Formats: sequence, C-alpha cells, structure tokens
Amino acid sequence: MPGSTAQGAPERTPRSPAAGGFARGDVRLLSGGFLLFFLSSFGQTFFISLFSDDIRAEYGLSHGTFGGLYTAATLVGVLALVRVGPVVDHHSARAVVRVTVPPLALGAVAMALSPHVAVLFAALVLLRFFGQGMMTHTSFTLMGRWFSRGRGRAVSVATLGLNTGEALLPVLAVAVAAGAGWRSAWWGAAAVLAVAGCLLPLLFARERRPGGAAQSAAATGATARTWTRAEALRDPYFYLLMPAVAAPALIGNTVFFHQAHLAELRDWSPEASGSAFAVYAATTVVFNLAGGHLLDRLTALAMLPYFLLPLGCGLFVLSTAEGQWSVFAFMALYGVTNGLSLSLFGATWPEVYGVGHLGAIRAVVVAVVVCAAAVGPGVSGLLIDGGVSYPGQIAAMGAHCLAASALMLPLTRRLRAR
Repeated sequence: MPGSTAQGAPERTPRSPAAGGFARGDVRLLSGGFLLFFLSSFGQTFFISLFSDDIRAEYGLSHGTFGGLYTAATLVGVLALVRVGPVVDHHSARAVVRVTVPPLALGAVAMALSPHVAVLFAALVLLRFFGQGMMTHTSFTLMGRWFSRGRGRAVSVATLGLNTGEALLPVLAVAVAAGAGWRSAWWGAAAVLAVAGCLLPLLFARERRPGGAAQSAAATGATARTWTRAEALRDPYFYLLMPAVAAPALIGNTVFFHQAHLAELRDWSPEASGSAFAVYAATTVVFNLAGGHLLDRLTALAMLPYFLLPLGCGLFVLSTAEGQWSVFAFMALYGVTNGLSLSLFGATWPEVYGVGHLGAIRAVVVAVVVCAAAVGPGVSGLLIDGGVSYPGQIAAMGAHCLAASALMLPLTRRLRAR
C-alpha cells in the first residue's frame, strides 16, 4: 500500500471554530467521511436490491438462488475485509481511498456489462467488499480515531452521506432504469465513482493527528486502556455485544432485499413502496443527528439497550398489518433505530477498546455485521422457496430485537463497571 502512515504529520489547517463546534480543518475531513458513506451506497443492499427482479429475470434465478449468490459474494468480501481492514491503522486516509474507489467503480462497470452469472458474482464481490465493507469501515475508523470529544457528532455528520444516498439514489436509479434499462443505472454509478475518485484524495490531502486514548477516555467515559485486536477477540463481551450491534444490518438487509416479494404478496404498488424510502431516510437523518448529540452527552453503552426497540415495534407492525400504510410505519420506526445505530456503531468500539488498534478491531466488527447482512437475505430466500411464511419471518426478527435489548441491559452495566 503506497502512502505515508496514518500517524503522519498533524493537521496544519488553522483550528478556528466552524459551524457545529468543529474547526475549519475538521469540516474538510468530515466532508471526506460524508462522501465515503455516500459512495458506499452503491455496494449497499438497499441499492443493489432495486434491480433484483431484473437480475433474477435476466439470469433465470430464483429468490433462493440469487440470495445465495449474494450471500456468497458478501462472505468473500468479509474474509478479505478481515485481512485488509487493518491498513487504515497503518496508512494515510489519502492512500487508502486511492486504492479503494477504483475497484468499486470497476464493480459498477461489471454490473453494467455482466454477460454471465460468473461476471455478476465478481461484480457483487467488488461492490460488497469495497462499498459495504471498506468504504464504511474506513470512514467509521477515521471518525473514531480523529475525533474524541465530539466523536458522536462527527460520526453523525459523516454517516449523513449514507442517509443522502438512501434518500436520493433509489429515486434516481428507478427513473434511469425505467427510461434506459437497469444496466444504464450502473453506468451512471460508475461515472459518479470515477469523479469521486478524483475528489476524495484532495479532501484527505492532510492527515489529522489521532485523538489520544486518555483524551478519548476523559471525553467519553471509556477506559484509558488500548486493546489490541487479539485481546479484544479474547474478550467475551465482544461477542455478547454482537446480537444487538449486527441486528440492524441483518434485519434491514433482509427486509430490503425481499421488499419486492412482500409487495407482491400483499398486492402493494411498487412505486408507493419505493417512496417509503424517503420516510426512512428522513427519520434516519433526524435520529442520526440526535443520536450524535446524545452520545456526546451520555455514552454509547448507555444507549445500547434501547436503540433496537423502535425497530422491533416496526417489524411487528409490518408482519401483522396488511395495509400499505404498514410499510411507511415500518420505515419510520426502522429509521429511528438506524439513525441511532449509525452513531452507536462508530462510538461503541472506541469507548470499549480504545483507538490505538481501532482499524484492526473494527475490521472484525464490520466483517461480522456484513456477514450477518449477507446471511439474512440468503437464508430468508431459502425459507421463502421452502414455503415458510415471510410475514412470520418478519415477526421472528422483531422478537430478536426485544431479546437483544434485554441482553444489553446487564451487559452494558458490567462494561461500564469495568
């Protein structure tokens, strides 16, 4: 990997106050984090699933077969992320984005061409690894390392990039696909990525000195100790946190991936179901920003037992109410959980394990979350093919949210005591 280490020269931009309490140099770095999250949209399930019916029809794939293909591609990306993810600890942000954006653009080109299922699979691997994986991993790690006192707000601002993608890209992609075919939408994605590949290195031209562990502890109430990845992986609390941390990705990906199937079961208008994303995006933005401020006032551990409850309620509504209003209610409630989770996902690990090896630890966390996001659509697709009620599956996911929330209550108390 070319480029200087991530511990390079400190930011020399004058640190005069800017909007929201950030310095001017911070705004440039936050813009880079925002753009990384926006570009990750092209590898996220909500975007890829927009074309699932077209892809299955073109290649003659069943729900289970395409779900299995998608799961396999994501798992390949997960294995790669565990190995590659620590580069964010050792190389500059500029060097990392220079070798991350071009392969993501190549994945979009492969989707636009894809003459064979093998090419489709390769495209999915590139999109999932470099989009869903490396883009979000890099941005989360940089925000967690660079910011300590305002970490919650910094993560919130950066993750607004994903919220923006969720609000704008489905509408644009559906419009392009309707007028020029689904492959044209992927050519458009490749063009956006090509432009962004030139812009991102400029935003990360100067590296900021990472926040120290002691400063981070004072700001967030986290332990001053810095854990290595090996130590974190031997910690039983690491694994006990996963049922809550991975739930939004597992559940959201599963519901989004099979949204066309649910609309078909209940005879819903595809256009109306698509418009519910705007409700989801708006709610996510509001609670993302609110969550950042709450994190800076409380801590991630104080919020973990409660953030899944709105999603659980939304899943029970979606599983039992057959009117199309239920998808709007679900999207609004999921937006609450998703908005809070975006900030929590960036702040929990620095609080618990420090920032010294944050990239290495987060690579494993992202791998687990992405793996859960991949397994959900695949397993659900196989269950649909086997005749298992999809609304029943949705209710089971709601029960998982309640159980995970109950687990977090004693767990977070013990972590705070530690």
